[in-house]
Amino acid sequence: MKKVFVGLSGGVDSSVAAALLVEQGYDVTGVYMKNWSKDLPGFPCPWKEDYQDAKRVAVKLGIKFELFDFEKEYFEKVVEYMLDGFKTGVTPNPDIMCNQEIKFKLFYDVAISKGADYIATGHYAQTNNGQLLKAVDENKDQTYFLYRISRDALEHTLFPIGHLTKPQVRKEAEKRKLITAYKKESMGICFVGKVGIKEFLTQYVETVPGPIIDTDKKTVGEHDGAIFYTIGQRHGLDVGGGLPYYVIGKDMDTNTVYVSRDISNKRLWLDEINLESVHWINFAPKDQQKTQVRARHRAKLVECSIGNFSKKKAIVRPVEPIRAITPGQSAVIYSENICLGGGIIC
Repeated sequence: MKKVFVGLSGGVDSSVAAALLVEQGYDVTGVYMKNWSKDLPGFPCPWKEDYQDAKRVAVKLGIKFELFDFEKEYFEKVVEYMLDGFKTGVTPNPDIMCNQEIKFKLFYDVAISKGADYIATGHYAQTNNGQLLKAVDENKDQTYFLYRISRDALEHTLFPIGHLTKPQVRKEAEKRKLITAYKKESMGICFVGKVGIKEFLTQYVETVPGPIIDTDKKTVGEHDGAIFYTIGQRHGLDVGGGLPYYVIGKDMDTNTVYVSRDISNKRLWLDEINLESVHWINFAPKDQQKTQVRARHRAKLVECSIGNFSKKKAIVRPVEPIRAITPGQSAVIYSENICLGGGIIC
């Protein structure tokens, strides 16, 4: 009987993933990864509640249950990465780094060392012969966040709910009377529950107000820290009167945010995307291979060509300009249903 260590987060997706694995005949161990436990002002960390829900699901399913404490490694590999990025003026994606460094590296390594044949998670994705495939539920597909997984880890990973839609997952949980069947999804930072990026950053980074300047070089308002703003952002500027403003750039040295009311401003639309830290799950796209790029989660896929390969770098040229290309975020490359890899926008 093959052994599987499944990450149980205390949510409905991982709960159903574990249930399906048990029914498929695997020797299943549920694992709660304790990545964060610190309360923030006004935002108590929900880890104890999530841990208890995960444990209740394990008991209900009759599987072994463990807690892996990755808090130290998480802060070093994910939180500090995020803080360093924001300080330099880019907008990093902690979810992608969490998958790369924690779930599909640290968790994978520990699970294999404990005798697991596979790890499993509740991600909406699929695999086939070492390839990462999009989930059936296009709206919930999470391959954008998984593109930095190694082939070795992918070959030993199961995504049990990748063939289901979110409503179907809920129904499967209801059918099995799992405690998490009606639990709401956390919409905040991946590791702090309901906390937004701005609330989190204020606890770790000192910020000062600065000018908001439009394309006529007029000061149209004041921001509370350039670190909080990202390309294409419209909300949170607190600049009234007439049409909305969009962030088109920022200067961290002068603590200045630049805005425009023109949605077609050329700084908002790019037809060339420079990538660094490029990672291909199996191999780089072949010549003439049809590829598409996704520049942020849930953004539409745009046909593209890829060139200028060098060490960990590439240039992506979409067939049409893409709005709000944001340094620090990732551009992920697909070939139809297959996620090939991608890189960090620079």
